Amino acid sequence: MFVYIDGYYFFLNMARGDDMKFAGILLAVFAALMLSIGNVMAVPPGKTVEFASPMGKVTFDGAVHAKAGLKCADCHIKPKLFEMKKGGDKITMAAINEGKFCGACHNGTKAFTTKSAADCKKCHKK
Repeated sequence: MFVYIDGYYFFLNMARGDDMKFAGILLAVFAALMLSIGNVMAVPPGKTVEFASPMGKVTFDGAVHAKAGLKCADCHIKPKLFEMKKGGDKITMAAINEGKFCGACHNGTKAFTTKSAADCKKCHKK
């Protein structure tokens, strides 16, 4: 039997009980590794992530979004609006104004709109 994990195929001979135990251990180790990587890449409490922009740097503060009732999974898991790793997405204002990335919520209904020039300074700091 072949098991596919994170881009790799592993062959397991299922005729022996030891292979089932090995497969369970392998899957448990893989799951623990994926969870620890996600925590390493997440924005820790009290910290921010800054992004360069021609209009001035944009600072993402997870605490501000948490106070609005959001959890990391609301944007990074379902729906998957963003990758967990900084630089994993090519974010542009055109894409945001089309309702992608930040624009999924910052549309003037759920949160302030990104299309109003008066709101630019809420994200962009020179």
